[in-house]
Amino acid sequence: MPRIPRSWLFVPADSEKKIAKALAGEADAIILDLEDSVADANKRDARKIAAAALRDADRNGAQLWVRINPLDGRLTESDLRAVVSARPYGVMLPKSESGKDIATLRRMLDAEEGANRIRIGTTKISAVATETAASLFGLGSYTDVSKRLVALTWGAEDLSAALGASSKFDADGELSFTYKLARSLCLAGAVAAGVQPVDSLFADFRDDEGLRADCDKGRREGFTGKLAIHPAQVPIINAAFTPSEAEIDHARQVVELFAANPGAGTIGLDGKMLDRPHLLQARRVLERAGEDVPG
Repeated sequence: MPRIPRSWLFVPADSEKKIAKALAGEADAIILDLEDSVADANKRDARKIAAAALRDADRNGAQLWVRINPLDGRLTESDLRAVVSARPYGVMLPKSESGKDIATLRRMLDAEEGANRIRIGTTKISAVATETAASLFGLGSYTDVSKRLVALTWGAEDLSAALGASSKFDADGELSFTYKLARSLCLAGAVAAGVQPVDSLFADFRDDEGLRADCDKGRREGFTGKLAIHPAQVPIINAAFTPSEAEIDHARQVVELFAANPGAGTIGLDGKMLDRPHLLQARRVLERAGEDVPG
């Protein structure tokens, strides 16, 4: 599996059948969801099912995440108490509004790991960072907040509800400006924080061509992975966010040229002049491909 997950698949944590199907699939990261896809009456059972799945899972497979409930409710501590002892790779925080929420969750994880004799810092954090009106003003606040934080993603559904919008789309079917802004701010906020920018889900899991186009758009802009809501979306996402052999070969050449000429500010390759931003881009391609990149 690549070091940077390409596909992040949501699975309702109260469905053993769907969890088993996800674990047998190709997703790089599986998110056992305790939040939106689980009714309040089922949350206690969902925690038990999620914990059991974590304990039984093959740790050489996909990264195993748990989406907990938001910090503004009364369910977060119960979620963490149920799943941290089962050692998920990380927890996903919904409705995060700023780096302060990550710091709060970090302290909660510190306590829970300590209680379970787990090395402090083991459990990673990803966050859905655009689901409230206030969150849009906090996307520059995630830098240096916690080494646990490894990814930021965005979502439009909860944001549109929070804003009182009748739709997140324009008349032509494109995302309205507000949600394009949220998407771009999430991308910039993630890169500024040095964590993975993960693009939001594509809701119509039957529209393969639409998903492929959406993946290509996200990748061009700088996202390195994408959320999925159905196993059928995973192969398309994985393919879209996997660098091609030609891209990998070009990136290797760029990195090798700069390594051989450490004092050079610009280098010629195939009739084009390359500078340090091209080196950074090449290194990121190799990282996405799972290759070791010399320092």
